[in-house]
Amino acid sequence: MRSLLLVLVLLVFSPVHAKEDVASPRGLKVLTAGHSFHVWMPPLVAEMAKAAGIQGHEQLAISSIGGSKVIQHWDLPEEKNKAKPVLEAGKADLFTMAPTFLPDPGIENFTKLGLEHNPKLRLTLQQNWVPFEDPVIWLSKSKPKSIDRDGVTLAQLRAKHDPYFKIIEDHVKELNARIPEAKIAIVPSGEAVMALRDKVIKGEAPGIKTQNELFTDALGHPGAQIRVLSAYCHYSVIYRRSPVGLPLVSQLTKLPEAEKLNRLLQEIAWKAVTGHPMSGVVQ
Repeated sequence: MRSLLLVLVLLVFSPVHAKEDVASPRGLKVLTAGHSFHVWMPPLVAEMAKAAGIQGHEQLAISSIGGSKVIQHWDLPEEKNKAKPVLEAGKADLFTMAPTFLPDPGIENFTKLGLEHNPKLRLTLQQNWVPFEDPVIWLSKSKPKSIDRDGVTLAQLRAKHDPYFKIIEDHVKELNARIPEAKIAIVPSGEAVMALRDKVIKGEAPGIKTQNELFTDALGHPGAQIRVLSAYCHYSVIYRRSPVGLPLVSQLTKLPEAEKLNRLLQEIAWKAVTGHPMSGVVQ
């Protein structure tokens, strides 16, 4: 009799749990402010959300300034400022930001303004990869016209990137401590790029033979592979769900071994996001 009751309970409740597991989250209204390592992300995330069956995802506005600090978006005059009106109207569910140099008072300014008008506003900060492969070169007046990235090892990359990653983490920790309701999350795009480059070095990245293929110039503007990878990181943080299994993204369709590459990028992004203690996402 007990066995029969157990079977009946499982039959009644199993479909409900299954629906909860596969149910898509509500689409979010997103605002973005950033530079050329970031502002191509929104259309990609919108494509991913649509493919995932997420209804209502909407990009409200994109404030784009090349090489910008967040404070530059804050300081824009009223007639050119795309971010402030959206936040003042309380329309955004989530605000993505991408700084360059830190500390950056614009992050705090936007955080306070956004929370004032929408206490439930979520905020994210993109962790970039280091421009020119080296902070010293990035900060110098003389910039190289080309960089050979294929002679670089993962250990060398780590030595240049880890201090930069720590600066971002420390800045976010300090802001979240002073403004507890902020709960700013880090999108670990830089960590994901390190992981992809490690795969390339080991010959484990489908269709990618060299690290140089991942970038379009010496500065470090990303090729399609990194753009999609970073967008998968943002999708994972924004919707707190894995991108693994989503269909091929349009920007990868013309690349060799596109399907296998797409899967690898999804797996790298999800591992980077769930492995970062400040992403707000757990596996």
